[in-house]
Amino acid sequence: MVLQRVVLASQSPRRKQLLEWAEIPFDVIVRSTDESFPAGMPVETVPIHIAREKALAVQRCDEYLKYKDNATIIAADTVVVLEQTIIGKPKDREDAIDILSSLSGKRHQVITGVVILHDGDETAFADITEVWFHPITTSEIAFYVDKYRPYDKAGAYAIQEWIGVTGIKRINGDFYNVMGLPVSRVVQALKAI
Repeated sequence: MVLQRVVLASQSPRRKQLLEWAEIPFDVIVRSTDESFPAGMPVETVPIHIAREKALAVQRCDEYLKYKDNATIIAADTVVVLEQTIIGKPKDREDAIDILSSLSGKRHQVITGVVILHDGDETAFADITEVWFHPITTSEIAFYVDKYRPYDKAGAYAIQEWIGVTGIKRINGDFYNVMGLPVSRVVQALKAI
């Protein structure tokens, strides 16, 4: 059981749901941050870099400073990587269809970077899950995009939605990492604080 007060620096409904499932009490504080990263940064480091920026933005805001007990901040960012290229969130319907077409029948990685700030200390890690899609037809992809509108999701899909249920052949790693937070690893890190 995690006892310290936690602030989640994310507006992701999936991350909120995962912390709720883990029965971690938390508040949400989000500040807009630049999600760019230095050219040439290793792909495994990119989501940690972005998560750190999210955590630091919350740590500096007035809303967070009201916590007298310096609540622990958890920030996360998820990227999808295909052949060493980071695939972001789709810009529109056509981009979502193109992204999913590029993932069809192939293996890609989902990397979630997590940064936990507590009492001036930082814990940071990245969790990597490999995902293999079955070949998916263009009509199946269009159906998914039109029904689920995955425009706020890295890689243009959510594993817990129709395309994940029917299109994913297998995964190697943490299922919840693909949802956006390797929650069991986060719990272990919180226990270690």
